[in-house]
Parts: sequence; C-alpha cells; structure tokens
Amino acid sequence: MADSERIWTAALIVIGDEILSGRTQDKNVAQIAAWLNVQGIRLREVRVVADDSGAIIDAVNTLRISNDYLFTTGGIGPTHDDITVDAIAAALGVEVEIHPQARAILSGYYETRGGLTDARLRMARVPAGSSLIENRMSGAPGIRHGNIFIMAGVPHITAGMLDSLTGTLEGGLPVLSATIGCWVAESEIADLLASTERAHEGCQIGSYPFFRQGRTGANFVVRSTDAAMLDRCVADLSARLERGGWPVVAGGI
Repeated sequence: MADSERIWTAALIVIGDEILSGRTQDKNVAQIAAWLNVQGIRLREVRVVADDSGAIIDAVNTLRISNDYLFTTGGIGPTHDDITVDAIAAALGVEVEIHPQARAILSGYYETRGGLTDARLRMARVPAGSSLIENRMSGAPGIRHGNIFIMAGVPHITAGMLDSLTGTLEGGLPVLSATIGCWVAESEIADLLASTERAHEGCQIGSYPFFRQGRTGANFVVRSTDAAMLDRCVADLSARLERGGWPVVAGGI
C-alpha cells in the first residue's frame, strides 16, 4: 500500500479537572481534528482525563501504541497541579529534565515580565529526550517526544503550536466531505444508505438526524480521500433519495 493510501491515525488526551467539572468548555478537539485532517491524519479517539497521574499514564500508554500520533492538551503550566510532563515521563520510563532551549526561551520572554521564577521554570521541564514545539503566542513551548505531542490547554496557544507543526508530520491524503440534507426519518432510509455506501468503495456516509419546525429530517455527510469518488457517491445518493420521493437539499438543511 502506498503511503498516500495508508490511513494515518491520531488520538487526543484532553487533561484537566476543569474540563470534567464543566468550568471550562473544551475547544481544542474541533481545531485539532480539523488540523489533523488537513495533514492527512484521522483523529480516531479522544479521552478526557482528570489531573491524575495514574489516569494520564494509563491513557498515554494505551493510545501512543495504538495510533501513529498522540496529542495531549492541558496541564503544562507553572503550578503544582500541572502534572502532565511528570506523568508522561513516567509512562515512557524516562526522567524529567530542564530543556536548555526551553529555559533560554522562557528567560528571554520573562526578562521584562518579572524574571524567570521557580514556578515559571517549571514550564521548561520535559521528559528526557524531548524536542520543542514552537509557541509564538506566549513563552512556554510545547513538547514532542517520539510520536507524542504535549501542548497547551489554552486554545489560541494550541492553535499557534499546531501552526508551527504544519507540514512536519507524515500523513496520507486529507479526507474530503460533502453534505446533503432531506426531510426524512433516518429509519426510513437506513437500507438505502447502507446499500449506497456498499456501492461506493472508498466512501463513508454519516447520517445526522434532527427535529426542526415540527418535522424530522437528516443531513448526510459523505467522506472520501478521492474527489471523483466523493462526487459520484453524492450524486448516486441524491438520485436514490429523489427517486424515493425525498427532495435533496445540497449543502444540508
């Protein structure tokens, strides 16, 4: 199988008590998933874990082995409950060390902001053997260790780290998608959807029902890495729905 045809996968661990308590609404899942897709990488699983070393270690050791890439967000700040680096180092069986380049970056960043305190120096700590992910938004860099990418929990900082990683990860073809919608109950066309998908190898059809204006409808998202296959599947699905008496709305309802 050519590399362009291989499906590259990633998992994401969202770390933080504040996410699980509902105090903070996570926005990183959507932006990381969208970014990965452009890189030709499928986000296959997301786990949200507490600021608990054991939970982080378990999730890291499961997901880093079963995926090509593992991303984490959260828990790399300057306070005592920012334990992500320590937990990942424990999962990998390596020590935690001060990264000299990270220390220099932080020293320069905080030179006019009160200096590099012990708390701020915590953000230079990395699992031994790590490299850095550039952070153009604030002082503390992200961390890469093998196939693990340790990033900030603050969405705009995460976005900057993703930008610096763009084009550096090996992946396949990005997944393309198209959406159509119908005023129809999903259960009425389950067989139609399944038979259409079987007729178009390399395409997947997702069904997303809704209830609006007192009516039942569904949007159908067709996905493929091949634009021509995608177009053929959408055209065929649309034709089948129209023949069944369900007018199709291009772009979804």
